[in-house]
Amino acid sequence: MKNYVDSSDDAAMAQSHWQASLKLVLACLVVWFAVSFGCGIIFVDQLNQFSIGGYKLGFWFAQQGSIYAFVALIFFYVWRMNQIDHDHHVDKI
Repeated sequence: MKNYVDSSDDAAMAQSHWQASLKLVLACLVVWFAVSFGCGIIFVDQLNQFSIGGYKLGFWFAQQGSIYAFVALIFFYVWRMNQIDHDHHVDKI
């Protein structure tokens, strides 16, 4: 049996869900920018002082590290979005 609530409660819950979703997307975009642009371009000289697997770290981030970070971001986004959906009771729709 469905619980019927006031439409203002539904609107408030929808607004809260939307804000949480936007915060998550913004956080993912910031990490994406920092890894791709920051580690691959801006801080490449500082990172090249270190090596990983025989390659300079700045080069490694530009070629491989950013891809790993992007895949990790996808999994994090899915996990966190499922939590947000559950918290706002939209996972049962």
